[in-house]
Amino acid sequence: MHQLTQSRFMSAARRKRLPSAFPVIDGVLHPIQNHVFELNLRNSLVCQERYLKYKAQAKKGGGENATLRHTQRNKKLLVRDRLRRLLDDEDYLELAPFAGLGLPYGDIPSAGCLTGIGKINGLWCVFIANDATVKGGTAYPITVKKQLRAQDVAMQNRLPCVYLVDSGGAFLPLQSEIFPDKNQGGRTFYNEAVMSALKIPQVAIVCGSCTAGGAYIPTMAEETVMVHRIGTIFLGGPPLVKAATGEEVSPEDLGGARLHAEVSGCVDHFAAVEQDAYESARNIISTLNFELPEEDEGEAGGVEEPLHSPDDLLGLAPKSYHHSLDAKLILSRLTDGSKFQEFKARYGTTLLTGFGKIEGQLVGIVASNGELTYEASLKGSHFVQLCDQRDIPLVFLQNTAPEPGPTLSAHKAEAHTNRLKAQGSMMSAVACASVPKITVVIGGCHGADSYAMCGRAFDPNFLFLWPNARVSLVAPGCSQALVPEEEEATQLNRRLEEESCAFFSSGRLWDDGVILPQDTRKVLSSCLKIIKQQDYQISKEKQRTPLLRF
Repeated sequence: MHQLTQSRFMSAARRKRLPSAFPVIDGVLHPIQNHVFELNLRNSLVCQERYLKYKAQAKKGGGENATLRHTQRNKKLLVRDRLRRLLDDEDYLELAPFAGLGLPYGDIPSAGCLTGIGKINGLWCVFIANDATVKGGTAYPITVKKQLRAQDVAMQNRLPCVYLVDSGGAFLPLQSEIFPDKNQGGRTFYNEAVMSALKIPQVAIVCGSCTAGGAYIPTMAEETVMVHRIGTIFLGGPPLVKAATGEEVSPEDLGGARLHAEVSGCVDHFAAVEQDAYESARNIISTLNFELPEEDEGEAGGVEEPLHSPDDLLGLAPKSYHHSLDAKLILSRLTDGSKFQEFKARYGTTLLTGFGKIEGQLVGIVASNGELTYEASLKGSHFVQLCDQRDIPLVFLQNTAPEPGPTLSAHKAEAHTNRLKAQGSMMSAVACASVPKITVVIGGCHGADSYAMCGRAFDPNFLFLWPNARVSLVAPGCSQALVPEEEEATQLNRRLEEESCAFFSSGRLWDDGVILPQDTRKVLSSCLKIIKQQDYQISKEKQRTPLLRF
């Protein structure tokens, strides 16, 4: 049976996609479009400056003093240095780097942990790495949310998961937002058990403190490495022992690497220094039952670059919905050779649907090109079901209308009713489609239209925002129909202006990160390759009982 499965896999790895001769999109900017392009470009450059500012702020972690204490007094590596030793290279996909910025309880840079997807010995793996320079690695509500999202990504895409644990436990003043509910702290351990049962490998590296609930992360992983004199695992540390019993004990004697490797058996591999721990983890990943193709599809035959510069996307990222240019101009800077096979080109033209390739990978594209009308919704529903039937991943480029049109007549009411029905059909098609889905919000993400375009509530594999994006129920300046009083409408618009910003959204983890428009093709390509990796796991069909650790 195993030989049959393996031979089936090897033959699948050698297969080539059908050749395509998609037509080339006209991606040339015409003079009449220049004023909109220039206005968008100026706005995008301002947004890009904010992006770079927040990125630098996130990279500083807990600041200079915390960094010195972490490296000089505690003799530990910084979290990004740890990732350099663990991953094959620094070309990894970081998730939600701006999470934790601008929260009511203060700025928590990168939510106190780095999460993302990088290659270890050629295999894409999710990593969850605590940054102990941020409040000593203390877990805030946003930290828990970020860790859970990384586990969701690992489960949805069947990716091995590596935990780099260095945490002081939960931030007790906010315990009511961390401990009791379904999607709070305890969900981490529930996910670990479910992932193990689903045959999703998990490896933990204890390179700092694992106190209280954090102690369960390494003990529930399938293999655990622990660093001597740096890593500790205990439910209550030395101060608690002294308070309870009066006994003085060192962290190493109470829960160090030697104790857990030789006595308790909580860890499987002893590392004398941090560098050994990352080498050990890389060796563990090499034992996983994956067989990757010798070269990625698309690279063998050469990949056509778009005919137009991706830098043009800065001028195509709309400052507002009313400054949007034809979505084909964006596609011509994303797809291989600027080629696109359009579907239902003459029907429901406010939604653009069709097939293209991104670095050799065939995708179905659903792009906002105006309001999501009755006809556009029916067209979208048809196309999504078509891609689901053919097992073709979907890419949504979302720029929804800022507000629903007013109902001023019986005829309008009937039209809106029909549109609601059609949008409901498209939502059902998107929700039930079993193919991978990636969403990029290139402009507005407003109201119910955002659901049909695979917003966060519809569980895409990945969702990213451009820096100019706006996320809110209605767009700023469009609330008059909802709040007729002028003073209240002014206050609401001011609030919408602040809260709809892409960085406000990303700070609260409503997405997987803000990406620059010119990086979109690279990010989409990485996501598609990451999603595809599950096809190369040899033994995923074999049934077994969940792993139990002693």
